[in-house]
Amino acid sequence: MSVINFEFRNEVLKHNASLSYCYQCSTCSGGCPVALLTQGRYNPRKIIEEAILGLKDKLIEKQDPNIWLCSTCQTCVELCPQKVELTEIFTLIKNKCFEKDNVPEAFIVQGRTVLENGVAIPYSKAILSRREKLGLPTIKTASIDEIEKIMKETNFANHIPKEGA
Repeated sequence: MSVINFEFRNEVLKHNASLSYCYQCSTCSGGCPVALLTQGRYNPRKIIEEAILGLKDKLIEKQDPNIWLCSTCQTCVELCPQKVELTEIFTLIKNKCFEKDNVPEAFIVQGRTVLENGVAIPYSKAILSRREKLGLPTIKTASIDEIEKIMKETNFANHIPKEGA
């Protein structure tokens, strides 16, 4: 049984007061492409309901529904008659999951790739060669030093274990 966590609820409200405007009309879920693809297993309305009720254990520990399925397409925000900033709230919840090291393995792998290469999807030699032959400009990436500094300042690097660790 889930227990209301008023501290968590107030933290979410403090972060984004638009949460209190939600009256659970379900417009967000009706227009969400991920909800449609998952036949309702992913449900933005349910996530907002759990945030309103302060059900931290369901959102952070159990991830029921799974917050990581949100693609941040912003459809829910555009459709919401109350202008609730759902994806901002979802980002806060994802950050809370991250702080608890409760994230999908794919996220860890992608984070590690960014740390090591400066981009989420490194370019192969073949792609770089083709771009050069076609006369396309060189793709610029951030320096690894800059990325490492950002990762350190945001405490991101501490949550991304080294490969094989």
